[in-house]
Amino acid sequence: MNGPSDPVEGADPLDFDLLWVYLQQEPLLWLTATLAAYAIGHALHRAAGGSPLVNSVAVAIALLVAILVVSGTTYATYFDGAQFVHFLLGPATVLLAVPLYRNFNRVRRLLVPMLAALLAGSVTAVVSAVAVAGVLGGSRETLLSLAPKSATTPIAMGIAEEIGGLASLTATLVIITGIIGAMIVTPLLNALRVTDWAARGFAVGVASHGIGAARAFQVNQLAGTFAGIAMALNALLTALLVPLLLRWV
Repeated sequence: MNGPSDPVEGADPLDFDLLWVYLQQEPLLWLTATLAAYAIGHALHRAAGGSPLVNSVAVAIALLVAILVVSGTTYATYFDGAQFVHFLLGPATVLLAVPLYRNFNRVRRLLVPMLAALLAGSVTAVVSAVAVAGVLGGSRETLLSLAPKSATTPIAMGIAEEIGGLASLTATLVIITGIIGAMIVTPLLNALRVTDWAARGFAVGVASHGIGAARAFQVNQLAGTFAGIAMALNALLTALLVPLLLRWV
């Protein structure tokens, strides 16, 4: 005689599709998937000897995109479960004040060259991207979405909305910019023989916002400090410059 938990003879096995639909609604599923994807990316990064070409964030994004596509899960469903990671971006940004405090004297001494580098880098990031896209035939909407790509994501999306771009496209471009910057910064600056950690960090912070700053902290604490400063200052300057520069677009 069959017990209550025994399978009934002739019954269909558990429908996996129904199980997956149930699991999709569980917030911990996508939070766990996000953390697991980054853990795999970080493991591959370490296995590659810390090569910047095997970027932890890039690997994690590729894995998560593949899972969402294969499972047919919408981004809204994913974000409902993984938004706690998004929430932690705020505290993580605030914590950048700790290394800034520890290196405050050096930051103060380098204030003038930092501001000059910030202005040059911010203007170059906007003008070069828009100019190249324009030459390649990009639409006005695309150009406006591309302009704030080197600012951190929330600010870049806000700028894009204000000037008539697509915030969703801008968010994608910001992430791509950050990943590419984090991947090429070390070999590029080595090739250019830039050895000062402050200069290296500031450069990647201006060009590649938070993802670049995270990469800088992996390499050197001082570089990470200046990358964090550059990220914050460039977000502010980009918000001021983009509307002015794009009057000619």
